[in-house]
Amino acid sequence: MNYTPADNRYEKMSYNRCGKSGLMLPAFSLGLWQNFGDVDKIANCKEILRTAFDNGITHFDLANNYGPPPGSAETNFGKILKEDFGGYRDELIISSKAGYTMWDGPYGDWGSKKYLVSSLDQSLKRMQLEYVDIFYHHRPDPNTPLEETMQALDLIVRQGKALYVGISNYKKEEAAAAFKILKQLGTPCLIHQPKYSMFERWVEGGLLDVLEEYGVGCIPFSPLAQGLLTDKYLKGIPEGARATKNLFLKETDITPEKVVKINKLNQLAIARNQTLAQMALAWILKDKRITTVLIGASRAEQVLNSIACLDNPTFTSDELATINAILG
Repeated sequence: MNYTPADNRYEKMSYNRCGKSGLMLPAFSLGLWQNFGDVDKIANCKEILRTAFDNGITHFDLANNYGPPPGSAETNFGKILKEDFGGYRDELIISSKAGYTMWDGPYGDWGSKKYLVSSLDQSLKRMQLEYVDIFYHHRPDPNTPLEETMQALDLIVRQGKALYVGISNYKKEEAAAAFKILKQLGTPCLIHQPKYSMFERWVEGGLLDVLEEYGVGCIPFSPLAQGLLTDKYLKGIPEGARATKNLFLKETDITPEKVVKINKLNQLAIARNQTLAQMALAWILKDKRITTVLIGASRAEQVLNSIACLDNPTFTSDELATINAILG
């Protein structure tokens, strides 16, 4: 069936300015890290993307190695984009990244100019696009001069292959150095994508201050700690859960102490008329330095459940104190 977006799609979402740029991003962005590879059903992928756009999510976030297999998420997204969103490209923010292993040999990883330019060329072909809106360097490279990596991002913008550039997984000192170089080159950094959740708060140790200082937006990933901050693990590890498949969340991450914390947080969420996941998302968005939160979804209803956190986005001082006490 032909897809026609909901007429009221922009009424359901709030939008925040990204740092000091002119770009507004939705409170929630959809990440295609998982559930969009060749191992997944394309009909379900379509339903997730349609539901997201129908509810005001305009930003779709990818990377060269998303799948599995690597590259397949971009290929599948490109097909769906052409079939369903062909007339809406100018209403979308599409991002991709490079920085992790993508192909064999010395030029398929890390942060050289050779790798970043080649990788984006491949990504554009897979997605059938002339440009991406945002292109990120996915992780710092200890062996390539930071100047070379940032010059590559600057070159990509000047070539018209990306409108904006960002970085991901950079610590505060690395980020500040990158921001200075990009500013000198004339291509300021738009956004930083760090890992951030109630269980991983390292960004509060200075990174958010650096982003504010340089006028850079922030888009946290893994806001639900790979599912820990949902009702899935309230009674420990259920059969078939992600933690049993030894991916990024491992069984050893789910200690008895953490299960106690999850249950206490869940009780507070219930008192707020929210699910634990909704409260965890709202908790991140409470900081005005956060532009948008990157969510994932294996089903369309998960997108709707996440967005529903905007029905109660604020916290009392007592609630925040309770959360800090639980988290320790």
